[in-house]
Amino acid sequence: MALLEKGEISAVFTISSSKNPPSFLANSYGTPTGLHAIADKIGAGAPEGTVFKGREPTGQVYSQVSSEDGERNLITSRILRLRGLEIGKNSGEGRDSYDRYIYIHGSNHEDRIGQPFSGGCVEMFNADVIELFDRVDEGDLIWIC
Repeated sequence: MALLEKGEISAVFTISSSKNPPSFLANSYGTPTGLHAIADKIGAGAPEGTVFKGREPTGQVYSQVSSEDGERNLITSRILRLRGLEIGKNSGEGRDSYDRYIYIHGSNHEDRIGQPFSGGCVEMFNADVIELFDRVDEGDLIWIC
């Protein structure tokens, strides 16, 4: 992932996307491509590794969860919720990125960052998603290709 500021690449981050093929469709668990905007920024000030459920902090960091919960892909540190901007592609009935809860977020499986493994979201190292979160605003554009 490249962050553009004033037309220049100012940072590059390693990410993971879906283990399934890219897809816009609900329940496909594929990462939707195309133009998106940051709709919501969630988790400002939370400790690194904070686990979120339903976009709310659970009060735990991922090292504190049960081994069973730790096997799952947890949403950690920060959430940038995306809204698709291309009607009929990543926006609209049955294919809406916002309604599908597509995020950029941290991961409890940082050893997998850089390879496909998510359930549709864009996952990052926890420190990197915090840095990105602090450098972007709601409404900023995201291009997923």
